[in-house]
Amino acid sequence: MRIEDLKTPCYVIDEGKLEENLKILKQVKDNTGCSILLAQKAFSCYAEYPLIGRYIDGTTASGLYEARLGKEEMGLENHVFAPAYREDDVKELVKICDHMVFNSFSQLEKYKDFLQGIEVGIRINPECSTQEDHAIYDPCAPGSRLGVTAEHFKEEWLPYLSGLHFHTLCEQNSDDLKKTLDAVEEKFGAYLKELSWLNMGGGHHITRPDYDIGLLESCIRHIQETYDLHVYLEPGEAVALNAGYLVTEVMDVVENGIHTLILDASAACHMPDVLEMPYRPPLKDSGEPGEKPYTYRLSSCTCLAGDVIGDYSFDREIKPGDKLYFMDMAIYSMVKNNTFNGMPLPSIAVMDKNGDCRLVKEFGYEDFKHRLS
Repeated sequence: MRIEDLKTPCYVIDEGKLEENLKILKQVKDNTGCSILLAQKAFSCYAEYPLIGRYIDGTTASGLYEARLGKEEMGLENHVFAPAYREDDVKELVKICDHMVFNSFSQLEKYKDFLQGIEVGIRINPECSTQEDHAIYDPCAPGSRLGVTAEHFKEEWLPYLSGLHFHTLCEQNSDDLKKTLDAVEEKFGAYLKELSWLNMGGGHHITRPDYDIGLLESCIRHIQETYDLHVYLEPGEAVALNAGYLVTEVMDVVENGIHTLILDASAACHMPDVLEMPYRPPLKDSGEPGEKPYTYRLSSCTCLAGDVIGDYSFDREIKPGDKLYFMDMAIYSMVKNNTFNGMPLPSIAVMDKNGDCRLVKEFGYEDFKHRLS
């Protein structure tokens, strides 16, 4: 089956691009000796875990369900971090995870007696903000609940720790990592030589064409050589960056001062980051408004007035029945979608290097119904 033959809406994972990304990440591993983990919060389509596991070291989770998925479907290193843990979750997490990172010393104190046989870390907040436009994704924003600041670091708990963890970046280059790492060393460097690893978190856009991989590798080597630490990276987006599509069909064209395409896909339901970040997703064979002869607003068949994806232009008139292909739809799409308005969840397909597609998951009414009772 070819991509144009798929029933819409449908997410399509581009396996060739996914493997291209993984080869870049493996090169960083090979060059430095660091370990790289898939942050499942960005991409957890486990049909691809056998492929991913051939190139990187394992998974990292934000809670029990992701940790179980990583253990069951990839079976390599399995790390977890959460702002707080429930006791019943901790009892299960310590059986399936290699590393467990706490957000506060009070949580570490609460669960210290459960942690035999597992490597323990604490998340730190270097109070070094490198983000300008997306405060919602800035763990170093004033008043952040994420990570222990230098002022509140409790040195007496070091014997319980094997490492520190920071995660401050979002879709950023390695110059921001370098700036952050300088702050980490300044505020927490005195503790690093007493530990065995440093986890630099995610947000590294390593597979983006303009990413400075040389500087990243320099940062990793500096930590290794200065403090004799093993380095972990937890990219999510970089693993599946530009490795997916959302295929949608035009259902109608509405005119009210603006030509609006009504699609069978939804920003609110199928690509919520469009509204949350917000951002304008790339669309195959389109341009900016007014750049090409035909400009349309792309919207959905939900009742939400603001369920608008953005304005795009095309070389030709778009009509009902035409298919459109949103790009970079592997990350933060399938993991965040929902059934608001009773909207069907898109199917999931995988496209191989020859352009042949196979369906790996279809959803129906029962999936909608059983989420509610």
